[in-house]
Amino acid sequence: MRLDTFLSEKLKEVSRSQLKKHIDNGEVLVNDKKVKAGFALQQNDVITIINLQNPQIDLTPQNIPLDVIFENEDYAIINKPQGMVVHPAVGNYNGTLVNALLYRIKTLSDVNGEYRPGIVHRLDKDTSGLIVIAKNDKAHRILAKQIETKQCKRYYLALVEGIVREGGVIQTNIARSPKDRKKFAVCKDNQGKCATTIFKVVKNYKDFTLLECELKTGRTHQIRVHCNYIGHPIVGDFVYGYKKQKFKTNGQLLHAYKLSLLDPSTKEPKTFECPLPDYFTDILKKLDKVK
Repeated sequence: MRLDTFLSEKLKEVSRSQLKKHIDNGEVLVNDKKVKAGFALQQNDVITIINLQNPQIDLTPQNIPLDVIFENEDYAIINKPQGMVVHPAVGNYNGTLVNALLYRIKTLSDVNGEYRPGIVHRLDKDTSGLIVIAKNDKAHRILAKQIETKQCKRYYLALVEGIVREGGVIQTNIARSPKDRKKFAVCKDNQGKCATTIFKVVKNYKDFTLLECELKTGRTHQIRVHCNYIGHPIVGDFVYGYKKQKFKTNGQLLHAYKLSLLDPSTKEPKTFECPLPDYFTDILKKLDKVK
């Protein structure tokens, strides 16, 4: 079957012309290679769709409460809750951070396209914490450049399985897993993209460790992949962690608790922090009681 025919049958919400556009733009790969719309698929071919935008997504402002840590004319800092998707995409058409932002903030940057207004960087659905929102294109480009050049620093707290004795640096290449295309994995040096995470031990518990992780790069699922790579997956991570979890959670115990940047207009250094969510601290309290 032709690639475009196969996809049009599987993705009925996306038009045939839109699919062809994505294929022509190299956003649809077969066995990690760019192909044409008429490519003849064979059994066991792996199709990867990158950044597929649904033209039928209705960006409706929704009155969803937001925890706004800071806001001025250029940007806002939001404490995103666990379970909230950052922007609408296939499978998540509303109830996202973007829907909430459109209701709460009058103007947002459009550097990242129609479906990601204001979004400078992302957090996974089940990762909570601080995220930067740009209110105009100039501020967006400045903030994005700070992330690229590491002037913007992002710190996370993660509760991981096992005892980590000391901190260190994890530097690997990360790419999509050849075994499961929904996951990412550490790969060979000549594949994927370089990913660097600095981690420190905050506290050891019985059979668990609280880590502070600083992102030096921003690869998809980076901290989750790296923690799994060193043999200490994040508690509650149903994708990269243990199948049997000691605690009942709605996702990984990973929280973006601190963020430092330079104000786009004044160049003044700014640091923002937000506390751990209650479900996270409740588990830490339980661990404090275990000897």
